Amino acid sequence: MTDIHFQPAYKQAELLASGEIGAEELLDHYLDRVDKYNGDLNAVIWMDVEGAKARARSADKARARGDSLGPLHGVPMTIKESYNLMGSPSTWGNPAWKDHFPERNALSVQRLLDAGANIFGKTNVPFMLADWQSFNDIYGTTNNPWDLTRTPGGSSGGSAAALAAGLSGLEIGSDIGASIRNPAHYCGVSGHKPTYGVIPGHGQKPPGIVADSDIAVLGPLARSAIDLEIALDIMAGAGQPQNAAWHLGFKPSRHRRLSDFRVAVMTSAPGFDVDDEYQACLNSIADKLEQAGATVSRTARPEVDAAHAFETYILLLRAATSGALTEEQLERFRGIVANANQEEKNYLTLMARAGTLSHKDWLRINNDRHHIALKWHAFFKDWDILLCPAAAGPAFPQNQQGERQDRMIDVNDRQQPSTDQMFWAGYSNMVDLPSTVVPAGITKAGLPVGLQAVAAYGEDKTSLALCQLIEEQFLSFTPPPAYK
Repeated sequence: MTDIHFQPAYKQAELLASGEIGAEELLDHYLDRVDKYNGDLNAVIWMDVEGAKARARSADKARARGDSLGPLHGVPMTIKESYNLMGSPSTWGNPAWKDHFPERNALSVQRLLDAGANIFGKTNVPFMLADWQSFNDIYGTTNNPWDLTRTPGGSSGGSAAALAAGLSGLEIGSDIGASIRNPAHYCGVSGHKPTYGVIPGHGQKPPGIVADSDIAVLGPLARSAIDLEIALDIMAGAGQPQNAAWHLGFKPSRHRRLSDFRVAVMTSAPGFDVDDEYQACLNSIADKLEQAGATVSRTARPEVDAAHAFETYILLLRAATSGALTEEQLERFRGIVANANQEEKNYLTLMARAGTLSHKDWLRINNDRHHIALKWHAFFKDWDILLCPAAAGPAFPQNQQGERQDRMIDVNDRQQPSTDQMFWAGYSNMVDLPSTVVPAGITKAGLPVGLQAVAAYGEDKTSLALCQLIEEQFLSFTPPPAYK
């Protein structure tokens, strides 16, 4: 029981259900670990100890009566700071919103509470959830438990760091630019980016915003792909008033045996290099899949031009986030666009164009997106999964200087803008596809890397099933050494 903090949530739930451990006892264990390890990590940035203890005692009494509160009965967990939770601040790391205390729970939060989860804290994010690092002027910087000098990723960086260090049983994040997938990859845990729209965004939005954003989704992070599926099933389904018109029914996984899967493997893309050692980890997983009888191709791809896909994604992404731009930022962007050559496709120029698009131009780009989606649909007639990177390499050293597009990272001894690796964020996400990230290995430098398994639209269960089999037969969560 000494390592129960690293057990998957579903196993913790089994131990709680059998009475081998009590909900209050497990909560106290996590609180002790937060007290011991969170100082240098700074992953958990808010807690409700009194409320969590009361819920834990209630869960223990319910179990003693023989009552079940749901599949997460008594499991302690934390949530990304941007989710609304009554009694807690939801600031998005923005000092202007430091006094924003929501009056009701986010729908996903309420569904998890109704399933028996004991939410005891919140985890850190970057300013406005807009970075692959997690730092802000309210809560400070979150570090990676594998190397405190490196980023845990973002924007769900606190979520992944807390899971990897054994400070929480389960987590939930959000993803528009790999904000679930990237931290999972950098911290050696698992994350699922669902099909767009299957989890309502109610209560995970900036103050005053109720409309859903293009591309953005909510989803779980965990130490097991089994936990990801459990949490997805709890969180997914129509909210109000949409539930008057439709109900969600996921397609079952296409296969249940590794030997039946057809997996295309893409470890890099033209113009978007990936760390050689990371590629070797992905190829090792592909080799194991082949040895297990799966059909594996190293050349099959959606018929999508990589450069065009990246440009389309960045334009759609930054158009989706342009509502937060100030007049000063808009004026700057208008100047950049006015002075830019039409052939310029760097990140800043694309971001400026996206922020100042006419609606007619957005409609043209959106139409391009739908053409790309049809090519993905055709690809998935022959293949079940595209296995690819989640980023260009393992976690990079913390770098908070300047603007995001000016920060460089080392990929195979070459410097490249950190924003180039967002190709792997948008390649499948801009066309609404689900993807699951699970551990794929550890580099010689002792840093974890993850594989990204992309499935067809609405077929979340297929990527989850493959990742569960990989976890079961090849590679599962490994705790960072300093937190064992």
